[in-house]
Amino acid sequence: MMNIEDGTEQELKWYQGISRYQWVVLIIASLGWVFDVFEGQIFVASMNEAMPSLVSQEDQDNIPIYNNIAFGAFLLGGAVGGILFGMLSDRIGRTKTMSITILFYSLFTCVSAFSQEWWHMAGFRFLVAMGVGGEWAIASAMVNEVFPKRSRAHVGGLFHASSVLGTYLAVMAGIFLIGNESVQQWAEGLEVDVVEKSTIPWRLGFVLGVVPAVLIIWIRMSLKEPDSWKQAQKEAQAGEGKQLGRIGDLFRSEFLSRTLVGVSLAAIGMATFWGVHIYGKDVMKEAARLQLATEILQADPSGGGELESYLPKVDVNDLKFYEMMGIFFATTGAGLGLLAFGPICQRVGRRRAFRIYHLMAVIVSIMLFQFPIPMALLYLALPVFGFFTVGMHAGYAIYFPELFPTRIRGTGAGFCFNAGRIIAAPILILTGWLQSTMDLTQNEIGLYLSGLYLLALIVLVYAPETLETVAQECNA
Repeated sequence: MMNIEDGTEQELKWYQGISRYQWVVLIIASLGWVFDVFEGQIFVASMNEAMPSLVSQEDQDNIPIYNNIAFGAFLLGGAVGGILFGMLSDRIGRTKTMSITILFYSLFTCVSAFSQEWWHMAGFRFLVAMGVGGEWAIASAMVNEVFPKRSRAHVGGLFHASSVLGTYLAVMAGIFLIGNESVQQWAEGLEVDVVEKSTIPWRLGFVLGVVPAVLIIWIRMSLKEPDSWKQAQKEAQAGEGKQLGRIGDLFRSEFLSRTLVGVSLAAIGMATFWGVHIYGKDVMKEAARLQLATEILQADPSGGGELESYLPKVDVNDLKFYEMMGIFFATTGAGLGLLAFGPICQRVGRRRAFRIYHLMAVIVSIMLFQFPIPMALLYLALPVFGFFTVGMHAGYAIYFPELFPTRIRGTGAGFCFNAGRIIAAPILILTGWLQSTMDLTQNEIGLYLSGLYLLALIVLVYAPETLETVAQECNA
């Protein structure tokens, strides 16, 4: 057996020598992230039902604007929460702050079910995102600090890849609750006058958001503060080290370029996730609409008319199923991309892995949005699309904590990931306005925003490579 203390740690496989407690930290952090993503994706799964019911009949044409405002509010809320809670975690500890963030997003997702106007939903999305953004910053920093350096890339990829389970939960809610005809019929039979009965299914989807609050009990019983954080706190209190969680330190000359690189990568990732990746589901939905309309036309050839005249006859519930399947297949590919990023960046380096993913994301996005793809091929194309358009997000959990020392790790990782949301939010609001005023299709929006992946290639020219530093620390 190899002796880790004899300087051979780097020779061990990433999973060797990992303690039970370290696995518990990864599981709890990942569960928090799973529910993070569920709270974000439940709106995506229900927005085609929720937002029309929150907008007056005369204002239905502006729904794309309101949806994108809600997306923008979510990004801004995540930015505020990520920065504030990231700083708080550096000061009072990871465990306490993680519990606060989970309670925050659980409570306000549940409260979102009681929205009566579109701006209620947008406001609640802001508050939900505060907890979501904060939990990611804390969980990624804690995983980074608890696991040995040789394991960071792999566990960071596992941590971020767990997000697909949150999307799967939202997909299940979309199919079996929000878009389920039996649930809708049950809701119509209820004797309630508080809300419109047709809105009950999507409101129940948001009520499910309270479930993650139970995770707080496990966190408080199982987790302790990382030794590196306790040492940094002890040194700060004794006046032997620098203060913890000072956001101003991110803009000192030694960290400024790293902060700008992290913020830029996150901004591109957030804008393309909400402005490119999520539209993959609608590619399958629209392909299904054409296929089902064609089947109706073939079954009733005597009806006359063009194919377009049969599109309104397609069952809405059938389209909901294909919309959710679009999310499922794109998310499955995303999960594989997230899992693959860790081993790839450990082999070729952080910067080169980012370059590979961003370049391929441009190519697959152009192919998906620019060229018509038959339904049968979409089952293969969407996983590839998801693999490259989302897979690089695992790099944020791996790379951002490596850019900063322990005393500002939660602050730095949280600021980079979430300041990117601030930059991405107006991009999405602008695209929502363009979609309404210039009659742009979602495919066109996705195609145009995919150009941001090329911008990332320029940012990466200035990004420091941290792989060699991690290897040197492992052998020290």
